[in-house]
Amino acid sequence: MYVCLCTGVTDGQIREAIYEGCCSYKEVRETTGVASQCGKCACLAKQVVRETLTQLQTAQAAIPYSAEFTHA
Repeated sequence: MYVCLCTGVTDGQIREAIYEGCCSYKEVRETTGVASQCGKCACLAKQVVRETLTQLQTAQAAIPYSAEFTHA
């Protein structure tokens, strides 16, 4: 779905920017140009960023790590 009509940014592009390393709304905005024109989409863009970052954090927390360490 289009989040920003002024610059043609979709929710998929916002998510992709996060998957490629953006860690904040500011970084996503700089990378995609979302909310850089009229700004009416800023609330929705922030929501997509927040939800995506939360999903990534939850997924990373679910990754099992070995509790056993050995010396090399």
